[in-house]
Amino acid sequence: MHTGRIVFAQLIDFLPMHEFRKCVRRYQGNRRMRTFSCMNQFLCMAFAQLTYRQSLRDIETCLRAMRDKLYHAGIRGQVSRSTLADANETRDWRIYGDFAQVLIGIARKLYAKDEFGVALKQTAYAFDSTTIDLCLSLFPWATFRKHKGAIKLHTLIDLRGSIPCFIRISSGKMHDVNALDDLPLEPGAFYVMDRGYVDYSRLYTFNQSHAFFITRAKRNMDCRRLSSTPVDKLAGLRSDQIIVLAGYKAKKDYPQPLRRISYYDIETGKRFVFLTNNFTLPALTIAQLYKARWRVELFFKWLKQNLRIKTFYGTSPNAVKTQIWIAISVYVLVAIMKKQLAPDRSLSEILQILSLTLFEKTPVFSALTAPTDQNQEYEIHKQLSLFNF
Repeated sequence: MHTGRIVFAQLIDFLPMHEFRKCVRRYQGNRRMRTFSCMNQFLCMAFAQLTYRQSLRDIETCLRAMRDKLYHAGIRGQVSRSTLADANETRDWRIYGDFAQVLIGIARKLYAKDEFGVALKQTAYAFDSTTIDLCLSLFPWATFRKHKGAIKLHTLIDLRGSIPCFIRISSGKMHDVNALDDLPLEPGAFYVMDRGYVDYSRLYTFNQSHAFFITRAKRNMDCRRLSSTPVDKLAGLRSDQIIVLAGYKAKKDYPQPLRRISYYDIETGKRFVFLTNNFTLPALTIAQLYKARWRVELFFKWLKQNLRIKTFYGTSPNAVKTQIWIAISVYVLVAIMKKQLAPDRSLSEILQILSLTLFEKTPVFSALTAPTDQNQEYEIHKQLSLFNF
């Protein structure tokens, strides 16, 4: 029998503690702290994410039931829901936002050579947003509609590994295209977005930053064709053209030529018209890159299904952002552990296993490793017959 450390402690080993302490010092998170440190807060909230706790009372009850093991998990002192609530309300959420960025940097290096279905040497990103509905009476600051509250999660993910690289939490009223103003642009990288991000003045900043964008053209786009390139219609391509915008405001906002590619998807029977400022990649690769944009949609779906970001333990903006950033940290932490241990499990399966084994004394790799042969027939020992006929 394994008599070593509990699974929770082994999981925390993947965290760069020195970087966490830097984030805490940067925002003076432990200033005037008596017993409940920022690390205690992070571990309690990570426990809540990993075990699907419903409320602060739920967190308190479960952790107190394991009070003999809390010290070995890194949690010092007794956990109280009021103390945890105060920490979520008052401690700067940027501590956990900055620490999540540290984890993201580690994860991106681990997944840098992963394939995502497109033969591309450059870095490719997908950018989109998701709306998280809130009760307006509990979250009066999150105004969205007359009787409805909401916030938006604007997210840029690296298509290699589906690792979130940039996240901005905004009001539900904010239009998606405004998030492009804060988007960090990397020269030579590809940014894949849907039609809601077509704003020619903002798209022109990609040219000035030597980055490439791929998006869908609007139906009422006014343009003039300069040239055409032959395409392989058997692959679904219909046209590959160089165009310039013809509208007065549009050509003023984007004075350079654009590439327009028409593609027919045989599987769905839909036709897509793509816009890009890249003129060297094959037209079919551009279409494949846009198809990979669905990874950001799958990321949002996974996040809402497997982590606690739809219901919150606090009602202030600081508490909401703290919970979201710690949830992102847990996602990236599990992705790091999966890459380093290489178990034959999906992220969802790993979370399910961790939710049941956090306080067990077993090697974490053994807990996550699937049986080699699940249909193995065990030897039946010889047994005397009960009845003689």
